[in-house]
Amino acid sequence: MSLVTIDWLENNLNKVKIIDCSWHMPNVNRNANQEYIQEHIPGAIFFDLDKYSDLKTDLPHMLPNSNKWEKIISSLGISNNDKVIIYDNSDVLSSCRCWYNFIYFGHNPNLVSVLDGGFKKWKLEKKITTNNKTTISKSKYKSQENKELVKDKNQINTNINKKEFVVIDARGKERFEGKVPEPRKNVRSGSIPNSLCLPYREIINENNTFKNIAEISKKFDEIIETNNENKVFSCGSGITACVLALAYSLVNNKYSPTIYDGSWAEYGKI
Repeated sequence: MSLVTIDWLENNLNKVKIIDCSWHMPNVNRNANQEYIQEHIPGAIFFDLDKYSDLKTDLPHMLPNSNKWEKIISSLGISNNDKVIIYDNSDVLSSCRCWYNFIYFGHNPNLVSVLDGGFKKWKLEKKITTNNKTTISKSKYKSQENKELVKDKNQINTNINKKEFVVIDARGKERFEGKVPEPRKNVRSGSIPNSLCLPYREIINENNTFKNIAEISKKFDEIIETNNENKVFSCGSGITACVLALAYSLVNNKYSPTIYDGSWAEYGKI
C-alpha cells in the first residue's frame, strides 16, 4: 500500500506516525520548516530532507549511513513496527523521497505510505490542521540497508554499454534534452547516455494525486516495456526519481524502488 487516501488518514490519525517531508526547489522562495511550524496535520513530525542526508558530500539529498539514519528516526520517535504516513506541501512530491529512504533502510514496505494529494489536497478537503508542537518520545530504531536499491556513478557508467538496467529520468524533457540550464550551479545541461525520459508531472494529476494505474502503466509503456523490472530512476537531485519509483511500484507490485542517488547533480557536475 504505497499510497493512502485523505479519508483513510483522517480515520487513522491516532494509529500511525505522520511525517511532513516538505521540500522546495532551491530557486523557489519558500521555507518548508517554517510552513510546517505555521500549519501541519495533527501529530505530524517535520523531516528535514536536506539536514537528514549525507552532509559530508556536496551532492544534495544523498543517503546518510545507517548509523545516522537510526539516530534520525529514533529522534523522531518512530519504531520499526510503526505504520508511517508521509506527506508534503511541495510541487515536487518530496514525500516520495522519504518513502524511498525508509524502504532502503529496511522499513517494511507495507508499513510506509505516501498521502495521495499531500497537504494541498488535505486542506482543499478542509481537514483539520494545527500549529501545535508534536510531542516526541525517542525510540530505538534499527536499520537494515537494502544496498541493491541504489546505484552509484560507476554502476551507471558501466551500464551504458552493458545495458543490464534502464535509466529513466524524471526531469522535464527540456532539461533532459539539454535545451534549458539546470537550476543548480555548476551542473551542465543534458542527460545520461542511453537514458529515457518520463517527466514525473506526466503521472501526477493537477491536484498532486497520482494518476490511476492504467494511466501510469500507459505512460511507462510509451517509453519502455512495462514488465521489464530492471528500472533505475534518476532526476536532478534524487527527489522526483522517487516519484517515478513509487508510481512504478503501483503498476508492478514486485518492483523494489531503485534510484541513482547522485542523479544529474552528480553526473552533470562541472
